[in-house]
Amino acid sequence: MPKQIAFDESARRSLEAGMNKLADAVRVTLGPKGRNVVLEKKWGAPTITNDGVSIAKEIELEDPYERIGAELVKEVAKKTDDVAGDGTTTATVL
Repeated sequence: MPKQIAFDESARRSLEAGMNKLADAVRVTLGPKGRNVVLEKKWGAPTITNDGVSIAKEIELEDPYERIGAELVKEVAKKTDDVAGDGTTTATVL
């Protein structure tokens, strides 16, 4: 499959939109008044969680450029979880 190349302003906006969609889903869990999120699984029962990295891992976007933006933020959450073990929600929102 040939690679698509995009380098204009609309490509940057699509990356940012993907990042924002993921961050918005995780943001609701931040802080002492943070809420839980229900995750639909491909198999089994839905999961209720307030863990930022768990939420980030489950998000899949249709648009390929938005998906790349979301994957960048997912990597931030995964690295934060690996190194610190906590703070994934804060790292994602920042």
